Amino acid sequence: MADPRTTPVVIPALNEALRIRDVVTQTLAHCPWVIVVDDGSTDGTADCLADLPVTVLRHGLRRGKGAALRTGFAEALARGATGALTIDGDGQHDPSDLPRLLAAAGRHPGHIIIGARLRHRAQAPRLRRMANAFGDWGVSWGAGYRIADTQSGQRYYPAPVLALQDVPGEDFVFEAQLLISASRRLGVRSVAVPVETRYRGQDGGPLRRSHFRPLRDLYRITSHVVRQVIAYGDVWREYARVRAQPPLIDTTP
Repeated sequence: MADPRTTPVVIPALNEALRIRDVVTQTLAHCPWVIVVDDGSTDGTADCLADLPVTVLRHGLRRGKGAALRTGFAEALARGATGALTIDGDGQHDPSDLPRLLAAAGRHPGHIIIGARLRHRAQAPRLRRMANAFGDWGVSWGAGYRIADTQSGQRYYPAPVLALQDVPGEDFVFEAQLLISASRRLGVRSVAVPVETRYRGQDGGPLRRSHFRPLRDLYRITSHVVRQVIAYGDVWREYARVRAQPPLIDTTP
């Protein structure tokens, strides 16, 4: 199992006052090192955490999720992290799954671990399911291997991936590109750990509407990935090779 004392949880947050305190409090119950990056929030997100033992970094203006993750990763590496976990600040991810991702990181050293929303996936809105499936198809093609749930923000990254420089793409494109760059530049692949599909908080209350917009963001991700696929060459041969491989899924309880 990866050591939670040297593995911070990086939480990018944009206007998350509704849920951020609950998310951070639940996270601290499993991982003692939490870094929140407030990406220019205007609703007092950072104020909700003032009395909690966490590191809060703030962008004066909104710079996007990719920039927030870069800021959190740089802070983690500067303080000696051996890897980092990520979850979103809106409550969609269950912090109690974090130990399972750390345990999987121990079983699969040198891999990215994805908390893949494979359990009760039918609960997700139909448009979201279709968008996720399309994104998985495209990003897997770009990365050169099959990946389960390329849009999940609940992940574990080993330190070499955190240290990758010049990773293109902003907002949600950055997370897709990390999977591609890690594979193409470092030979680092991913393992999926099945988690619940969660569209309400643990208290049963509603979650903030996601910043992810399926049509807009899938277009951005897909157009970004397609350019890379074409640049790699052997487009259809590569597609056939990727589709022939099942994604790697760790079902250990």
